[in-house]
Amino acid sequence: MEQGEIRIGVVGCGGFGLYALQQFVQVPGVRLKAMAGTSREASIAAARRFGVPDVEDVDTLLSRDDVDLVYIATPPFLHHPQAMQALRAGKHVICEKPLATTVAQADEMLAEARRNDRLLTANLMQRYNPVSDAVGRLISEKVLGEPIHAFFENYASDENLGPNHWFWDRSKSGGIFIEHGVHFFDLFEGWLGKGEVVAAQAGIRPGSAPPIEEQVQCTMRYADDVLVNYYHGFHQPGRMDRQEMRLVFERGDVSLFGWIPTLVKVHAVADEAQTRALCDLFPGARLDSTTTYAPKDRACEARHKKLDVYQTLELTWGEGAVKSHRYGELLRAVMADQVAWIRDRSHPRRITETNGRDSLAIACEADRLAQIGRSDA
Repeated sequence: MEQGEIRIGVVGCGGFGLYALQQFVQVPGVRLKAMAGTSREASIAAARRFGVPDVEDVDTLLSRDDVDLVYIATPPFLHHPQAMQALRAGKHVICEKPLATTVAQADEMLAEARRNDRLLTANLMQRYNPVSDAVGRLISEKVLGEPIHAFFENYASDENLGPNHWFWDRSKSGGIFIEHGVHFFDLFEGWLGKGEVVAAQAGIRPGSAPPIEEQVQCTMRYADDVLVNYYHGFHQPGRMDRQEMRLVFERGDVSLFGWIPTLVKVHAVADEAQTRALCDLFPGARLDSTTTYAPKDRACEARHKKLDVYQTLELTWGEGAVKSHRYGELLRAVMADQVAWIRDRSHPRRITETNGRDSLAIACEADRLAQIGRSDA
């Protein structure tokens, strides 16, 4: 195992599973060996794409000696039973988000993975994004001062989510916070540390029967009273699918665009050293100076702190980056990182089983609070 191939078996191969596999098998030393799927026609087509002779049932795949790692890309309600079965069969597991639909399930999965010394990771690829790294340094190095507030707004498409899709069935998806929100709870925890959900709401699509919960939002409080608002709504046509994230600091704000952010815009007041630090954090960025201040005009104040500013600036980084290409890079990075740990347990991973468990715990608490005040309750 240390020097040889890591042989993958995939459980579930819809559109996203196929896309992820195309990235995973590009990682050196990783080879697809077997597939098990529920959508027979789609699975057979995917198997042909990768040269796998046949699509098996899950039990057969998990009994194979030539499968080291199982990638689970099924709906969320299947993650716990399938991961437990794989771990008990001695397989490593990479699971699509969320890790499970309840914290109790996640804890059981983590215990089983540790008992068998197996990998168990949810595919929370956001932390591998160079945009995430740059924002993390912006916060830790206090280039724009202390963080104060942030929001994430996800106006997502439901064009391919028909009324009977499992996504709307809370018993299968866990609800929007759990199925989708875990990515961003984990991302902000990486930036700001542990947080607490202080309020949450859910909205029902008018006239839907059974009720379709199409939008949710919550507020979290992080250290030093940094408040962050999260909104997820699935109600747009595909061509209007859009996301924006903004973090507000003492000296300005940073906006990220796309659910896999590639484009960054900074609006800030800065002195010469801070301007240089921003250019170092975002190499190759376009920097536009909106206003340059004469020595007599440099002094200003915010939060009862005296500031010295050389200019008001607009910085743009990431223009021309292709989101789907960045997505592929992140998936390859996830697999390479986890494979390195399989080969060497001393390898420090960027995401571990703890990320999947902790982001799920936040999502479950947000969902619990949202259900208390649901409009159809």
